[in-house]
Amino acid sequence: MSTSLLTQQQQLADLQAADKQHFIHPFTDSKGLAEKGTRVIERAQGVYLWDVMGHKLLDAMAGLWCVNVGYGRQSIVDAVAKQMQQLPFYNSFFQCSHPPAIELAQKIASLAPQHMNNVFFTGSGSESNDTNLRMVRRYWDLKGKPNKKTIISRVNAYHGSTVAGASLGGMSGMHEQGDLPIPGIVHIAQPYWYAESKGLSPDAFGLQAAQALEAKILELGEDNVAAFIAEPFQGAGGVIIPPSTYWPEIKRILAKYDILFILDEVISGFGRTGKWFAAQYFDLQPDLISIAKGMTSGYVPMGGVIVSDKVANVIKQECGEFTHGFTYSGHPVAAAAALENIRIIEQEKLVERVATDTSPYLQSALQQLAEHPLVGEVRGIGLVAAIELVKDKATHQRFDSNMAVGMFCRDACIHHGLVMRSVGDTMIISPPLTISHAEIDALVAMATQALNDTYQYVQAK
Repeated sequence: MSTSLLTQQQQLADLQAADKQHFIHPFTDSKGLAEKGTRVIERAQGVYLWDVMGHKLLDAMAGLWCVNVGYGRQSIVDAVAKQMQQLPFYNSFFQCSHPPAIELAQKIASLAPQHMNNVFFTGSGSESNDTNLRMVRRYWDLKGKPNKKTIISRVNAYHGSTVAGASLGGMSGMHEQGDLPIPGIVHIAQPYWYAESKGLSPDAFGLQAAQALEAKILELGEDNVAAFIAEPFQGAGGVIIPPSTYWPEIKRILAKYDILFILDEVISGFGRTGKWFAAQYFDLQPDLISIAKGMTSGYVPMGGVIVSDKVANVIKQECGEFTHGFTYSGHPVAAAAALENIRIIEQEKLVERVATDTSPYLQSALQQLAEHPLVGEVRGIGLVAAIELVKDKATHQRFDSNMAVGMFCRDACIHHGLVMRSVGDTMIISPPLTISHAEIDALVAMATQALNDTYQYVQAK
């Protein structure tokens, strides 16, 4: 064994020991992780990662849905360094502002739907959805309708992990650990045709799922409902893309009733669908859009809420003091990173490239996997996709959860050099917007190898 390999192994062992001793990871079984050992990522470039042992991985999750412009962008590093030298921090309280936050708000307003011209900055997508809850309830107070407090969300939605964000989300595992949801938040069925259609066609199921919103509004009473919150497609829930009839029917319902519409674009924003925002892709008219992740490509934490003129005018002109905010709202260094990130997306025409080139190529290439004996469905839009692993392709029957088929497939992907995420037995991807045709081909080849390994695993059970 070479000296360099021994050094790498010792470095990994030392890091894993320190990690086990001191680092509590998010969304992690700490006991299981300690037994297995942490995978320690050391560097990255383009769409690739390297761990401390030198293993190369194609990152088909763009970090955590966020590294839209890929890794290793020196110009973002330079923009951050320059801003840190000039003004590393100042707050936006006490009648103060600074150029990066002002310029970023103006820039985002220029890219957003035309009726949305204001931005409230946060530090994350979770904080953005906390802000939404505060803002919609304050809006209705100012409109003289203080009873309009309830927010309708969807089962299996993900809107963050703060108390408000997890409550707005519809994931039972999160609710069970926090005595959630908090009062004033209710959930309706998700538009998950593949798993829940019960024989209905996609069109019929899409209408049925959408009409659950109207039924819930009528049940609660329009005068008690503040807003409906939804992701354009449910990302962490398994890349659940509603049938084509769903959003038009939701639009009809929202137009009929006096409630606000919150569109959570923390994952879909900044080019992932081939539009700057999925609101434009699906022709939606939200009152509030949650943003984060691709806003800075994950280089620096930042989030925000894009606010419609309708809501902003009330908050800015009638509210007096809006008693909500964060120390780091509009942080100058994060804003500088976001501005340079957006400049790269524009200069390299990444949004247009996704729409006309890489999305069609990726979605077509992934359909090769649909013939695999384990795969029940391959679906996707833009640069996001899901692969359903099933026991019976004809009936959509799932494997027993104790088999952890998705987790096995995820680990098999890592073995073959690919980062793919599992949500139960649904495999999902969301690669950087910079991914090339050759890299897509490599992704599909490695995914095929992982599926073959997984098939052998289930056959042996």
